[in-house]
Amino acid sequence: MKKNKELQQRKELAIAKGQKNLFPIYIDKAINAEIWDVEGTRYIDFCAGIAVTNVGHGHPKVMAALKEQIENFTHTCVMINPYESAIALAEKLNTLVPIKKAKSVFLNSGAEAVENAIKIAKAYTKRSSVISFVGSFHGRTHMCLGLTGKFHPYKEGFGPFPNGIYHIPFPNNNYGISIEDSLDTLKELFKTTVDPTEIAAIIIEPVQGEGGFHIAPKKFIEALRLLCDQYGILLICDEIQTGFARTGAFFAIEHSNVEPDIITLGKGLANGIPLSAVVGKEKIMDAAISLGGTFGGSPIGCQSALAVIDIINDENLCERALEIGKTCSDSLNKLKNRYPDKIACVRNSGAMIAIEIVTDGNFKQPDTNTTKKIIQESSNLGLLLLSCGMDGNIIRLLPPLTIEFDILNEGLDILNKTIIKFFSE
Repeated sequence: MKKNKELQQRKELAIAKGQKNLFPIYIDKAINAEIWDVEGTRYIDFCAGIAVTNVGHGHPKVMAALKEQIENFTHTCVMINPYESAIALAEKLNTLVPIKKAKSVFLNSGAEAVENAIKIAKAYTKRSSVISFVGSFHGRTHMCLGLTGKFHPYKEGFGPFPNGIYHIPFPNNNYGISIEDSLDTLKELFKTTVDPTEIAAIIIEPVQGEGGFHIAPKKFIEALRLLCDQYGILLICDEIQTGFARTGAFFAIEHSNVEPDIITLGKGLANGIPLSAVVGKEKIMDAAISLGGTFGGSPIGCQSALAVIDIINDENLCERALEIGKTCSDSLNKLKNRYPDKIACVRNSGAMIAIEIVTDGNFKQPDTNTTKKIIQESSNLGLLLLSCGMDGNIIRLLPPLTIEFDILNEGLDILNKTIIKFFSE
């Protein structure tokens, strides 16, 4: 039998140090929300590959779609010899997104989607600058790192970053930043640093992912839309982590009823097969004369994504995400009431659930060490979790939307016991 420790040793010798792994747990098989490692140990998955396997590991409809495509062909390049699945997927996405008369382009990763969204915005507006937000995460390529509003560990040692990128505060009442504060900073930026006629786009996550699962207020999204319209700026919604039913709607921006100009998609789009997309208004998308990449829109990814969309609709996963969010929040708020000095906040947007761990009930005193201990101990007990936030003191729950509720509750029981253990010491 292979051992996790032996595989970790091999990994450290063979793979660059920068590509770290959170857990020295090597996976052998996975079914829906359960994972087994090479030693036969079972884990409950509250990570979903960072909001990727929204329809669970090994869903029969996804597996059938993959098998059928692999038996036919694996690659021809959609820019050379295309195939119907790419057209069919674009047609579905163009209809699903809250954008009138949309078009799509396919790529490989979320970072590529963001890169191309910026390229498209610049091509359409003939402008050179972009505004992003403090706490944002948009990917690991050089442009995306410039847009990302969190320095450690992503940006460390990789600067300087592209010019023409500006960051403003993300509104968050818990941190003392109101909607008005954010908008006033933006207006001050226009007065002192860059003219709005130089801004091609404002890019925002409707729910910040790596930044801590902070939800953009509806009024703020509405204000950004009005401001963008006023100055001819494009509004880009980064839905790479929030898309495909994760927040209780196909796309998180739907909760605000605001129409963006461009949406970036990835992660949950193809349930583990590398595929991303940029979807936007037709006149904007057609402004860029050259887009693409060798593997963008792979036939395997397109078939998987078509199956994912059908599963979300057939199994009512938007509604299920809301049920998962309520179940988790109800359970965790009991802990918050018990330990108000340790848990500053439990929040969720559908099945994006966050627990913010602090000292003395103070948002300004993040307890990163205890957060790490809880995540590590939970993994020892068979539950896989992730952290997020500027200080790494926020536990995030991202279970597959197809998780059985008895397994969801089993995982919550492990998390409850672990939190009680450390908070009672």
